[in-house]
Amino acid sequence: MASEFSGRQPATVGLDVGLSVMRLILPLIMVLVVQELLSREFDRRYFLSSLTYPRARQGLLLGRFASVVVLMACVLIVMALALGLLVAWIGEDYAQATGVSLGWPYVATVALIGLDLLVLTALAVFLAMVASTPSFVLIGTLGFMLMARSFAAIIELLTRETWVVEGAESYRAGVGVLGYLLPDLGSLDIRMTALYGRMEFLPSDLGVLVLSCLAYAFAFLWLAVWVLQRKRFA
Repeated sequence: MASEFSGRQPATVGLDVGLSVMRLILPLIMVLVVQELLSREFDRRYFLSSLTYPRARQGLLLGRFASVVVLMACVLIVMALALGLLVAWIGEDYAQATGVSLGWPYVATVALIGLDLLVLTALAVFLAMVASTPSFVLIGTLGFMLMARSFAAIIELLTRETWVVEGAESYRAGVGVLGYLLPDLGSLDIRMTALYGRMEFLPSDLGVLVLSCLAYAFAFLWLAVWVLQRKRFA
């Protein structure tokens, strides 16, 4: 349906909208799963039976984290395959001047969506350990996602278009502080390489970006284990 909005490049429009839907829907599904697997367990006190098994607390947490990661990876692969087949089918009816690339550029785009999801999953697990209500996991994770995906674009806008707000430099400096606190999840969106089949759209610091996101995911997971080890159950 999205491809029908453009009569000139239906495959590009369809792939663009499909990737946007994946980046929006997958985090929401992940948060709901984490709520059911972790937050609801503590809220309904199911942990009293889970902790009676002869295994360490971190085993309980890491096992559920691995389950969520595997589940979301399967959902991501299924959605990516379905989107790729649909875009290929749409592209058969119209020969575009610049066609989409469903090869390695598309695979790399989906892989970085998975990395984005991995960071958000680790954060959601950490919030499930510190939050007193399941709804905080939803609000906290989605709020973090919006800030981490948008702050770099806002800084770039204020750098190039200083007329959009009065005192753009002070705003840019204030938003720039987020760059020291949050991973740049917005730069993981490399869909332009798949939409136009041109690898020059890749960020020049992609390796550093991937390593920093993995470090954030590991840090959130380590903090979640640390909080669970010291959690007192009444």
